[in-house]
Amino acid sequence: MNEAPVFNSQAQGLLSLRVLARLLDYPSAELQAASAEMTGLIEAESRWPASLRTQLVQWCRELAASELLDIEEAYVELFDRGRATSLLLFEHVHGESRDRGQAMVNLLAEYEAAGFQLDARELPDHLPLLLEYLSTRDHGQIGQWLGEIQPILALLGARLEERNSRYALVPRALLTLIGASDTIDEQRPVASAEPLDNTPQALDAVWEEEAVRFEAQSDQDCSLQSSEGRRLAERKYEAIPQVIQVMPSAMSDRG
Repeated sequence: MNEAPVFNSQAQGLLSLRVLARLLDYPSAELQAASAEMTGLIEAESRWPASLRTQLVQWCRELAASELLDIEEAYVELFDRGRATSLLLFEHVHGESRDRGQAMVNLLAEYEAAGFQLDARELPDHLPLLLEYLSTRDHGQIGQWLGEIQPILALLGARLEERNSRYALVPRALLTLIGASDTIDEQRPVASAEPLDNTPQALDAVWEEEAVRFEAQSDQDCSLQSSEGRRLAERKYEAIPQVIQVMPSAMSDRG
């Protein structure tokens, strides 16, 4: 396993991860009510540059002042329509393949071994949930995990920045903690060249592909659809091939 990135061993780091987990999770009245507390924690995080802290604080205040229904709708539009900005980490690595299920089992076993209890609402690879888990770990483990998911965070951050979303601040803040925020900038050309996958046309195309897959009339149809599915998956995930090597090896080392 690669050496973990350096992660400052101040207790503040654990609280910072919890703030980022809250900001990235589904909006709630509790999130809005905690704005002042989160602002104080952000301002105390010396490892983030002043400009990043200012943007995070402003975002917290915007969330607190917004209509909850509006920010809930915007959240669903951003994260639940299309896969490019999915917060499910293994979806970026494995898509819908069988390997994703095994990776989930491995991650769930790690949570359970650490005594971390999951809420049944979310899958184990949901990024806010992983950040919540990491906030209970030691700093060596935090640095190791952030290093392993760095390629996903970088591309996710670039995609969110392309959409002018405040949520891009979370992957940038996470990568800043391990000195890798420049990897988002490196992925901006990749993100800018990608077609949007959350348009009505793109969503309809995905639905039609799924429908065809379940309506195959012969073994030949199944073979053709399987081949097309593989080509689609290769196109969709070719921007982050390095992640495929990073994540499973880390999980097997932990197992």
